Amino acid sequence: MKHVRLAVALAALAGFAGNLQAAAKATLKVGDPAPKLQVAKWVQGEGVKDFAKDKAYIVEFWATWCGPCRTSIPHLNEIHNKYKDKGLVVIGQDVWEQDEDEVPKFVKQMGEKMTYRVALDDKKGSEKGKMAETWMEAAGQNGIPTAFVISKTGHIAWIGHPMTLKEKTLDDVLAGTFDPSKAAAEAKLKQDQEEKRGEVFQNFRQAAEAKDWDKAEENLNAFEKMLDEDERDNVDMIRLQMNLKKNDAAAAEKVAKRLSEKQPESAEYHNQLSWMLITQTGISKDLIALAEKEAIRANDLSKGKSSEILDTLARVQFVKGQKEEAIATQQKAMDAAEESQKKRYQKTLDSYKAGNIPE
Repeated sequence: MKHVRLAVALAALAGFAGNLQAAAKATLKVGDPAPKLQVAKWVQGEGVKDFAKDKAYIVEFWATWCGPCRTSIPHLNEIHNKYKDKGLVVIGQDVWEQDEDEVPKFVKQMGEKMTYRVALDDKKGSEKGKMAETWMEAAGQNGIPTAFVISKTGHIAWIGHPMTLKEKTLDDVLAGTFDPSKAAAEAKLKQDQEEKRGEVFQNFRQAAEAKDWDKAEENLNAFEKMLDEDERDNVDMIRLQMNLKKNDAAAAEKVAKRLSEKQPESAEYHNQLSWMLITQTGISKDLIALAEKEAIRANDLSKGKSSEILDTLARVQFVKGQKEEAIATQQKAMDAAEESQKKRYQKTLDSYKAGNIPE
């Protein structure tokens, strides 16, 4: 599996355009009764057959191979710990899994970061999985993680990325003040807004593909103005990609430096930035230096224990011509990696030893 470094930052933006068609066909929406649970097996926690009227629920769809899911799981566990004695049941519904045998191992590795219920999808008579079809596909959701909040009346109160779920929504649902009609109207308004943003973003993508950079910049600026303040950092990630593609080193460096000042405590964020820079061909020495700075920063924040960050640092070292250092760092990435990742890291290590940049 390739790196999923930019999944949250970039998919959150590209999804506006990519989800338009799926959203238009959605038959399951906020305010509707929740579909029934169709679980093949409960990997962790007491099974849930039906939604109880004195409980509220979060059904969160995830998979072991999904990087953004791994990031959101500890946050979801915090919600579980805070609200489990207040009538909230959290279910981690595994979906679109490549190897279901990895799920129990994954849950065990997560330990105290993932203590809520975990279930496998029922694939009897359904290649995609019954939960994947009756929940995700029906709701027009084609990316994970995605969470559904179910009210005490058994209606869908909220659908979205679990990291954007506000506690006030849960408080209202648990207090029994959830209004399905009002929630449905608000969700429709949000969908309309996202469709408009999606159209503008699609115009940007088309212009960028055609290398009409002036038009691309115009649409990206328009798209940025349609976002909330806390979403706008992600646009700079897109802007950086665009400047790199059009070989505008000065503009790319300006944006990259601005991005490097964000999220000072996030190892994953600075790792993402470094990876984006160092995987471009023909970048300037200044951008390579910035990629190195970001990789070292991420590695320091992670205390040298993250296999993905060590993998990034090794790539930076190799691009700089530091072959032996890259080999040593990639070996550390191998040592720190989970078993399922070792084959990928070994392939990279072999490339460095052969004097080649990995694909």
